Amino acid sequence: MLTRRQIRVKVMQAVYAHYNGNHQSLKEGGAAIKKSCLDMVNLYTTNLALFKALWDFSAQQHKIQSKERKSDNPINEDYPFILSIEPLALIAKHPYVAQKIESNKLTIWEMEFDYIRLLFNTITSSPLYLEFKAKESPSFKTQQNFLMKLFKDVIAPDERLFRFIEDLNMQWVDDLPIVNTYLLKQLRKLREDDMSSLVFPDLSQKQEDIDFGIGLFEKVIVNEESLQKEFSGKTPNWDPDRIATLDSILIKIAIAELIYFKEIPPKVTLNEYLELAKEYSTPKSNQFINGVLDSLVKEYAKNDRLNKEGRGLLE
Repeated sequence: MLTRRQIRVKVMQAVYAHYNGNHQSLKEGGAAIKKSCLDMVNLYTTNLALFKALWDFSAQQHKIQSKERKSDNPINEDYPFILSIEPLALIAKHPYVAQKIESNKLTIWEMEFDYIRLLFNTITSSPLYLEFKAKESPSFKTQQNFLMKLFKDVIAPDERLFRFIEDLNMQWVDDLPIVNTYLLKQLRKLREDDMSSLVFPDLSQKQEDIDFGIGLFEKVIVNEESLQKEFSGKTPNWDPDRIATLDSILIKIAIAELIYFKEIPPKVTLNEYLELAKEYSTPKSNQFINGVLDSLVKEYAKNDRLNKEGRGLLE
């Protein structure tokens, strides 16, 4: 879930914050990057907590409904049906889900009863749900495929959910596509009656990548003036004052990676920052950044400044 590209995004965000009034120390900036990585894991847990909240809501309403069976109120069959979806029950009953929710104070859905009710109604009135409900004794695999499609087509695109996520943590908006894709992969791996098949990200296995991000942030901040000089004369057709702030930041980070991180091939660096420019900066940024970085890589290679280590790193 936590890829090098996501790490680079978090470095970009930290550098941008530093240059725009939030003058963090190196230690504070590094801590912010590490926290942002932890927040990605918390977003994954928050999504799992939403599944649990839907199941808990159904259980609660079914219990209330059962007590009122003698009344004239019509029985809502959707409550017990939701409870019968085995992959959903596996998530809802998983002790580690409850533990993570509690330890990381991710109890937001417990306070959003109205939203859970609205989401429940959205789900149970959807054509996808109605089609699935009509199936007779669906297998675990069929239920699993339904839950994946439900999340992808009904839950994740819900505008109200997006607003909740945005209000909780602005940076989660950038993380959401990656985390949602990761969640879908984990749903695909669920096995019947096997709690261990639900995987939780372990940041300790990503410490090298996190250290890379913190180190990259520090190199950019400490060497800001010299990094600026590296490309100051390389943009003759661009007024320096009109270069987008984010373009300038992306170029500085890319130069720092080219110069100071010997194990990363130049092609990888170029491709990564061109992709970031496409996603986060102006429409013309990709062409501009490509021209600047391509020129610099050729110059560095000619002057033996790349000092890359390992086979094929200068290709």
